[in-house]
Amino acid sequence: MATGTGIYQYNTDRFASQQAKVDENKQLRQQQTQQVIDLKTATETQLAALVAHVAKMQAKITRLEALGQQVAQNNLLDDQFDFSAEVGIGGLSEIGNGVELSQLIDEMNKLASRIDNNNVQLSLLETVASNLHIDEERYISGRPIDKGWLSSPYGLRNDPFSGRRTMHKGIDFAGKEGADVTATAAGVVTWSGSMLGYGELVEIDHGNGLRTRYGHNKSLSVNVGDVVAKGDKIASMGSTGRSTGPHVHYEVLRGKQQIDPQKYVYRKAS
Repeated sequence: MATGTGIYQYNTDRFASQQAKVDENKQLRQQQTQQVIDLKTATETQLAALVAHVAKMQAKITRLEALGQQVAQNNLLDDQFDFSAEVGIGGLSEIGNGVELSQLIDEMNKLASRIDNNNVQLSLLETVASNLHIDEERYISGRPIDKGWLSSPYGLRNDPFSGRRTMHKGIDFAGKEGADVTATAAGVVTWSGSMLGYGELVEIDHGNGLRTRYGHNKSLSVNVGDVVAKGDKIASMGSTGRSTGPHVHYEVLRGKQQIDPQKYVYRKAS
């Protein structure tokens, strides 16, 4: 009986041990299954967020392309710049509706390609549009003052100091001392300082061989090398140099030769 009892106990202990291993393996599988479920849920959540982000990117890029096309049309450059691009039909669906990671990656690659293409075209468009605007700004027109009157035209006149007939190579605009003197076109300042006869002088190079001069100023607001836009203040009206009262001596030069500024003063802005 003792021997039989011992065998029974051995079998019982062995079964219990095997059962424990089975339970342990079962528990481990349950844990692994739960980890897979958790990972799948987290992946789906992240993928859903990524899908939403890609959808927002698509919308922004579409608006950007529309804006770029509008800018091109406004500058009459729509025949040179094409921002149209194939847009995905139907858009991105939710995870539960069968979006695959490979499809999402392909969509993101297309977006990246569109962004690169748009960046190149927008950069070129900006350069071209800026050059167009610069050409418009470089167009010399108007008077160098807001208020005042023409006190001496271009051409032969009696010199106010000697009384002799001399050539006046500019136009004088008289006004109030300290009034703003403004650039009549965009350009680069090539002189800002005192010059014999002119007093305090500003000279601006507008390209294409054209320059303008603004003489007899009380004070100067720009330095050599400054880039000025049309209408920018460059000086304050004064009576420095060879002058009888507050005014601006305004010249237009083509090459090294002064020409009559009248056609520039009275022509319409570009």
